[in-house]
Amino acid sequence: MANPAFEDLVDTFEFLDDWEDRYRHVIDMGKAMDPLEDALRVPATKVDGCASQVWLVPQIKDGVFTFRGDSDAMIVRGLIAVLGALYNDQPIADITRIDATAELGRLGLNDHLSAQRSNGLRAMVERIRTTAAMA
Repeated sequence: MANPAFEDLVDTFEFLDDWEDRYRHVIDMGKAMDPLEDALRVPATKVDGCASQVWLVPQIKDGVFTFRGDSDAMIVRGLIAVLGALYNDQPIADITRIDATAELGRLGLNDHLSAQRSNGLRAMVERIRTTAAMA
């Protein structure tokens, strides 16, 4: 059920030989994101449960879900970009049906993130799913 952007990411991860290369790629994805404006870094957009500061700003337009996000940690910015590849430009009705654990498992993220980062990633996924369910 993943969208083409995520399938491209899966292909890229399969091409990269080791986890260090994949880790660098995730960081580069975060560096490529536009920063979130300070006006959007407010308690309402902050994600609780992350060791780093994380903000997610969802938008639903014409039944399609997108979000922007930011973090004060580069690897977390990259994880936000990974989630963007998974969730952005999907029909809102499909968001809660995406099995994020399985999809992210295709990247091997589950095996290479610290417990804190994994908890933060789960918190971001939960925020996205909750937002979609309320829409």
